[in-house]
Amino acid sequence: MNTDRVYQNRIVAGMDELEYHRHPSLSASGAKKLLKPSCPALFKYDLDHPPATKPAFEYGSAAHKALLGSGPQVECFDAPDWKTKTAQAWAAACRVQGSVPLLKHQHDEIQAMVAALRNHELAAALFEPGTGNAEISAFWQDPTFGIGRRCRFDWLPFTDGGRLILPDYKTCQSASKSAIEKTIASYRYHLQAAWYSDMAYGLEIAEDIVFLFVFQEKKAPYLVHVVEADADAMRMGRGLADKAMATFVDCSAANHWPGYGDDVELVSLPTWAHYEYHEITEGN
Repeated sequence: MNTDRVYQNRIVAGMDELEYHRHPSLSASGAKKLLKPSCPALFKYDLDHPPATKPAFEYGSAAHKALLGSGPQVECFDAPDWKTKTAQAWAAACRVQGSVPLLKHQHDEIQAMVAALRNHELAAALFEPGTGNAEISAFWQDPTFGIGRRCRFDWLPFTDGGRLILPDYKTCQSASKSAIEKTIASYRYHLQAAWYSDMAYGLEIAEDIVFLFVFQEKKAPYLVHVVEADADAMRMGRGLADKAMATFVDCSAANHWPGYGDDVELVSLPTWAHYEYHEITEGN
């Protein structure tokens, strides 16, 4: 795809990742920050003070780069860890230049992950080179809430406007069904699935859209699991997205971004504390 090509002036290829993240429109990750257990004040602070790339996210960025062929430059350092001052200084210099620093064994591990994914028939087909484009930025003016929304598709397949499958790649510790269910709930990936799907519908990319998560474990044998959020999860994801957008509209109109609370709030102990209490006071 030509990097100058723009679909309906809203779908952009070749956009720098930092430029995308600095765009003032609301993203799915921003929507999550507006909701509990976060709060609008934290969202607004991050909006005014864009955070630098976190080392914790670099591994995922490098894996995306290896699989999709698009993203920041990856540099490799031959050392067992980052404990030495030399290694730390080298990594810091890479980040200043916008590159992702990796240890050699991490680089080798990611290459093995990509090879394993390419051997997974379904996952390989979803990211088949030549069938789409990677890291595509999309912008849409939501007609219901009257705000700009954005997303960045991991992979946007070519489509004739009929059916479209949107795959999203996630690295994880465990790709078992039970672990994935917990991960989706914890990180609110169902909000992301609804957000990306609704933007694709809004931009009229296709008439029938399916959003799939491709989870892959970061340890050998690098197992892959392709999943789709069920109808109930998608309903909840859209409900959370709507709540976040309504909060964004209200806070923007009032220019007031509340924190956790302004008054005294009564708190309770978590369930495990009650079990612990009874075990201590009633046990032998």
